[in-house]
Amino acid sequence: MADTSNIKEHMKIVGADGVHLGTVDHMDGDRIKMTKNDSPSTKDGKGAKHHYIPAGLIAEVEGDTVRLSATAQNAQDMFETAE
Repeated sequence: MADTSNIKEHMKIVGADGVHLGTVDHMDGDRIKMTKNDSPSTKDGKGAKHHYIPAGLIAEVEGDTVRLSATAQNAQDMFETAE
């Protein structure tokens, strides 16, 4: 697992395939909490939720980007959600 101490608010999160997955809100224990802005919402614009990514998926932190070891789709399949 990569060193998570360098992960900061508003960093980009990309999958191993280079696809943008989201934006860091902050580290929450051993997982990344993503901003609601990147969360899909319902047709009326409501329903956006924070998603969490396990820190075990982090391959590296480089500049303002967190790169995952999983593709964006695979990481999305592992999301945990919260209101």
